[in-house]
Amino acid sequence: MLHYAVIFFVIALIAALFGFGGIAAGAAGIAKILFLVFLVMAVVSFVVSLIKKT
Repeated sequence: MLHYAVIFFVIALIAALFGFGGIAAGAAGIAKILFLVFLVMAVVSFVVSLIKKT
């Protein structure tokens, strides 16, 4: 997930550099969503691993 978020962020930066504002905004939005999904999955994984250890 984090890998895809970084890829979309780079796409957004390149699109913004070349003046494609709509594409840059869309790619940045997708990158935000993917990053949030990554964070939620990481926290859930961490909590589950703590529960299994006890």
